[in-house]
This record gives sequence, structure tokens and C-alpha cells, in this order.
Amino acid sequence: MPIGYLITVVLMALAMLLALVPLGRPAALRTASWTLGSIVNESPFVAFYWILAATLLALAQGDLDTPIGWVALAIAGVTFLGTPVLVRRSLAARPAVEAALADGLGPTWRDAIEPPLAGRLRSGRLPWLRILLAPLPFLHRGVRQKRNLSYGDGGRRNRLDVYFHPTRPAGAPILIHFHGGGFFMGRKSFYSRALLVELARHGWVCLSANYRLRPRAVFPDYVVDAKKAIAWAREHAAEYGADPSVVFVAGSSAGAHMAATAALTPNDSRFQPGFEEADTNVAGAICLFGYYGPVDRGRQPLPSSPLDYLRADAPPILVAHGEWDMLVPVEQARLLSERLRDVSESPVVYAELPKGPHNFDLFHSIRFEILIDGIEAFAAWVRPADVPGSR
Repeated sequence: MPIGYLITVVLMALAMLLALVPLGRPAALRTASWTLGSIVNESPFVAFYWILAATLLALAQGDLDTPIGWVALAIAGVTFLGTPVLVRRSLAARPAVEAALADGLGPTWRDAIEPPLAGRLRSGRLPWLRILLAPLPFLHRGVRQKRNLSYGDGGRRNRLDVYFHPTRPAGAPILIHFHGGGFFMGRKSFYSRALLVELARHGWVCLSANYRLRPRAVFPDYVVDAKKAIAWAREHAAEYGADPSVVFVAGSSAGAHMAATAALTPNDSRFQPGFEEADTNVAGAICLFGYYGPVDRGRQPLPSSPLDYLRADAPPILVAHGEWDMLVPVEQARLLSERLRDVSESPVVYAELPKGPHNFDLFHSIRFEILIDGIEAFAAWVRPADVPGSR
């Protein structure tokens, strides 16, 4: 009896169903829904390939010549129908990102960036071979990496990886990324690798940093580590051909909280104990599916939400969040963007990805590749006019 085939198909069907209709309540089901559905949501082709392979194996073994086999095959056929639905939803990110850039930077934003980049964005082309056949963001052959470099005294939690182009072009901008994980888990090699590799391919120097975690760390330790990473990037910029004056910070989930707070507290001595003289200004911040509320309540004296540090001279900020984020409600991203626009004199770009989930940055997915184009356009618009590839 094809029990193994049936179990495989049912699990994939459940994952597809939860990707199509995620559960927000109760909390236990919300977490299970995200766990099972997030991979299929961002890479529906994985489910397609998995079911196809299982079906071909069952066919070769003669397992479909039974009532259970026919039931499993019917479930597989219905599950296949979810793939084009998820693909169509992902493609809806393109007009959402375009509208966000026009709203935040102005309708003529393309005219202010380098023509080749503007042309690539206008064409809307996607790296379909990567999306279809190599969704896991392994290192590209045109990118080099140095791993586990120490930037502070926090042991392995104060180490970072550097992604850079082999030619080390002079004047490269810098992006520093902080991983997610609720401040108690996560690592530098897991989140947003597709973004880091893609920007490094285009001449950026990208850093992905670990930082101290709960329970040993407490706010503002996370932001102190973010500042240390910024200081390290400036100190070592020349080694990779980077421009120390053009530093962007980015983060996913909890890392977005860090990136936003670091960007909004430039050279603030409260977050720079022992390195108060270091320049921690940034050119811009990129916040992906972030949590922006307070952390470690009652365990520290400082306000711990980015909303507590809004300022008129804030750097340009891009906030991206999935409409169907079941872990961090999209209302947090909307609130941060609205409050920033009320206060900041710099552009605020808010991209709400239609039916997008949490953790949309784990693969070379349709949704994330579209957003990467938007991030690159945002950064090119922000960079100083005398930097190649900028406005």
C-alpha cells in the first residue's frame, strides 16, 4: 500500500493550503501555519517538484494501482493547482514595490539613478533559472566571502561575514545586515543571503553580522553590537575597496528593529560605550518584516523601540512588510512608516507586499527578487551624487 506516497502528498497539500490561507489564531496554530506554509509560499516550485518526484516514484513502483494510490494522486493533482495561485500572488509584489518607490522618492525616481539600473528595473526581468532551479541562496561564482571576522569582544556572537566582488571596485557602498530570530536565536548565514550576494555581484561590499542574544544580552546590547559593526565596517572599508562614507544598515525581523534603532541614533554615546568617538552615521536603513515595539521591558533604563528615537534628521529608510505576516502584524510597519513620515525630512519608502508572509527573504523567490530590485533602486537614489551608480 502506498502509505509513504500518501503521507508525502498530504503533508505537501497541507503546506500548500496553509500558504494559500494562513492561520492567524490561535497562537499555536499561527506558528504551525507559518512553519509549514512559509517555504511553499516563497518557493511553490519546491512543493511542485517534491510531489512530482514522489508521484513518479509511486508510478514506477506500481503504487498507484490501489484505491489509496488513486486518492493520493487526486490530492496531488489538486495541490498542483495552488502553484500558479502563489506565483500570481508573488508577482503582485512588482506593482507594489514600484508604487512604494514612487510614493517615497517621487514619480520621477528612475530619472535620478544610473540608466542601466533604471533600464533593468523597467524591464521587470527576473532571474527565473535561479528561482526555478536554485532557490537556495548559495554563493555566486562572481562573489567572494570572508567568514567569521571578529568585530567586538562578544566571542562568536561578535563575528561577521563579508561578501565582496573579486575586483574590489573602488568606492563601493557598504551594506550591513542583522539577522532575525526574536533576539534569542538566529545566525548571520541564514537571512537575506540572496540580497547580500546580489548586491555584492553588483559591486557592493556586504556584511552579515551575528550579535549577542538573550538571555545573556539585554537591550541596548543588540544596538551596541550594531554600532560596533558599523564602526568596524568604516575602519576596514579600504581593505575591500569600499567607501567608508556610504554605509547602509539592514535587518530582518528583530534585525530590522536593530537597523532602525541604529539608524535613528547616530553617534549616540548611550549606544557606544568605549567607542564614543566612532562615526556611526548611516546613509540609509532597510527594514524587512520587522518588529518595532519595545523589548526587554523592565530590564533596562533606555526606551527600546525605534519609535522612541524618531528625529527630523533621520536618514532615508525603506520599510518592507508582508500583508499576511502571521508573526509580526503588518500594522507595526505601517505605524513606523507613518510616524517617520510625520517627523523625518528624508524619504520614507513603505512597501507592503500583497499577501506576503514573514521571512520572505530566505530564498531566491519571485517576491524577494522583486524587492531586491527595489532595494537597489532605493539605495542608488539615496547615495551621494558623486558615487558611481547614484543619482
